[in-house]
Amino acid sequence: MKLFAPLFIGLLCANLSSPVLAGDVKAGAAVSQSCVMCHGANGISTLPGTPSLAGQPDIYLASQLKQFRDGKRHNEVMSLMAKPLSDEDIDNVAAWFAQFEIELKKP
Repeated sequence: MKLFAPLFIGLLCANLSSPVLAGDVKAGAAVSQSCVMCHGANGISTLPGTPSLAGQPDIYLASQLKQFRDGKRHNEVMSLMAKPLSDEDIDNVAAWFAQFEIELKKP
C-alpha cells in the first residue's frame, strides 16, 4: 500500500501536465465568430462585465462552455450561445482563444 500512493500521485501529476484537449485552432477561428461581438476579435473584451478569453487555458475555456451548454452554469446570453455547440466545436474554440499569448507589463 505504501508503494501505491506515490505511484498514484506520480501518475496523477503526469496526467495533469499533459495537454488534455487537442482542438483545431483553424476550425476554432470559424466557431469563434459568434463570440467576437462580446469577447473581442482576439478574445480581448472591451465590454464591462464581459471576460477576456485570450490566453486562458483551453481546458478551462472548454469546461466553462460545456457547463453553460449543459445548464450547469447559467447566464442568459452564454447559455443560449453555447447550446448548439458540439464537444468538438467547444474544443476548437477553446484552442483558438488559448493560442493567444498575453504579456503582462508593469505600468
